[in-house]
Amino acid sequence: MRLYIAEKPSMARAIADAFGAHQKQQGYLQLSNGDKVSWCLGHLLEQAEPEAYDPVFKSWRLEHLPILPEQWKLVAKTQSKAQLKILTQLIKEATELVHAGDPDREGQLLVDEVLQHSKVSQTKLKQTKRLLLNDLTPAAVRLALQQLKQNSEFAPLSQSALARSRADWLYGINLTRAYTLHGQKQGYQGVLSVGRVQTPVLGLVVQRDLHIENFVSRDFYQVKAHLTGADWPFSAIWQSSEACAPYQDEEGRVLNRELAELVQRKTSHQAAVVEQVQQLPKKQYAPLPFSLSALQIEAAKLYGMTAQQVLDTCQQLYERHQLITYPRSDCRHLPEQQFSQSGAVCRAIVANSPELADMQQQASMSQRNKAWDDSKITAHHAIIPTDKALKSASLNSSEAKLYWLIARQFLWQFFPPFCYLEQQALIKIAGGLFKAQARLVQSQGWKAFYKASQKEDQDEDIDEQQSLPPLTKGQQLQSGQSELLSKQTQPPAYFTDATLLAAMTGISRFVTDPELKRILKETAGLGTEATRAGILELLFKRGYLQRQGKQIRASQLGRVFIQSLPQRITAPDLTALWEAQLEQICHQQQDYPHFMAQLQPEIISLVQQAQVSAEIAKTAPQQKPVYKKKRRFSAAGSAGKRVNKVS
Repeated sequence: MRLYIAEKPSMARAIADAFGAHQKQQGYLQLSNGDKVSWCLGHLLEQAEPEAYDPVFKSWRLEHLPILPEQWKLVAKTQSKAQLKILTQLIKEATELVHAGDPDREGQLLVDEVLQHSKVSQTKLKQTKRLLLNDLTPAAVRLALQQLKQNSEFAPLSQSALARSRADWLYGINLTRAYTLHGQKQGYQGVLSVGRVQTPVLGLVVQRDLHIENFVSRDFYQVKAHLTGADWPFSAIWQSSEACAPYQDEEGRVLNRELAELVQRKTSHQAAVVEQVQQLPKKQYAPLPFSLSALQIEAAKLYGMTAQQVLDTCQQLYERHQLITYPRSDCRHLPEQQFSQSGAVCRAIVANSPELADMQQQASMSQRNKAWDDSKITAHHAIIPTDKALKSASLNSSEAKLYWLIARQFLWQFFPPFCYLEQQALIKIAGGLFKAQARLVQSQGWKAFYKASQKEDQDEDIDEQQSLPPLTKGQQLQSGQSELLSKQTQPPAYFTDATLLAAMTGISRFVTDPELKRILKETAGLGTEATRAGILELLFKRGYLQRQGKQIRASQLGRVFIQSLPQRITAPDLTALWEAQLEQICHQQQDYPHFMAQLQPEIISLVQQAQVSAEIAKTAPQQKPVYKKKRRFSAAGSAGKRVNKVS
């Protein structure tokens, strides 16, 4: 008997539906060919609490820290014990096993944990197959069933998830206890929860809030020349020289009004000459299909949806309606073989979202852009619509909005790029250099169907309202009355759901160590696609973050807490580095033993630092604790996606 082990019941039903007739039994589905499909409920097992290693650890005491298990223990979740028992028995009865967890590192680990818990023989483990499902429609499942792989090929994913789980436990258990106990000495009775990911995220918000509050605006000045003598008038902005450096800020803005006024006077009503002319053809290709974070950011901008709302809605579109592919993806590319299925997907899009019919009709189905690239695909691909058309069930408002976004992004892949000329001219006036820039649109391409709730990011020095006349080097022009532009530096904006998610995905911008910034580049993030929504929800639930309209700000509790912790814990540097190393384990560029060997001394050092120097401020607000020690503390810290209840 072949046993398929799905991650959750909805996936088990999708697998069974692909085989046709089946019968529902207690804890599994019986296929007509004698095989069975059973399921997990997310993680059926979880890391044991400290008291499972030693009963004395049930009491929180500084002298017990750090707690460093030598032999790690997993225990069955209370709400999952019945299903685990059924699954364990089915595993023993099966002659062949098929791992059908979600196609990511957590999905790999949660089924592997059950196999290990069930004491599956090495022989049977070596023969275990892996079913990778990105699409739950029957046709897609049947295709995946024909492409089973060896489960052993995905061991690095499981090792990475295991390292993440144990790192979160060590970090969360030890540092939460350490700082909570120090807080009690200062009279604070709540639990001060420290997490490997949640605390640096809170630190980002606190630092942004403080930056805004302490920001001192400064005046700066520009000079705009108005030029005639060509086919039509245009304007250019003064470019300050190195001699002006003493009067500029670190971004090259002129802070001295007298200097700017002098330039204005000297360049008014003067002869001008064209020094250089450039016309650079540029192409802007359509944004790639969505990853989960990219979708969450876009939905936050357009609809004000939170990260958790987007994730929950996507799960409905994926599991219940089967209208989109696997949503917890960090990939923005597609397998090349899927290109041939594009026609069927586009027809389904029109059926499910008729307002996209005009776009679909103008799309060129023969166009193949860089979205289809096998070299960028791992276990899963970008989020796109499936070829399923709704028949009876309708979508609610949130589902319809997200489906429209995902479908629009997919259709864009069949349009040519947005093409324009970037025009630039350098002009000398009375010894001063002025620059004129403009863009001349040549073809709209995919942007003919572009809609957004706010303006795109653009270079403020490029005037989108003007186009430059034909100019040649050495051409004589005339300046009119130059214009003094007085402006003020602006503080950064408060974080929103969109910008905070963007910060978490591109964390290297906030890393202070130059060498670490170089290592992380722009690709490393805090948390994963699947966990970021949970991290933010956890910070709100624990009272560390609060909303003011669309703005996300730190509460007084969150602010005092961050300010009482050492920068080593509140800065993103260390966590971002660990996240990058976990990703390296996935790609076999590092291994689990090496990661853990580096981690434990770091935990010891952090606990020692807490014991020596941490002093929770006496002014911490005395509010009712959100979490009490009597309840079980989730050491996840990063709010793992398959933790059904955070205690």
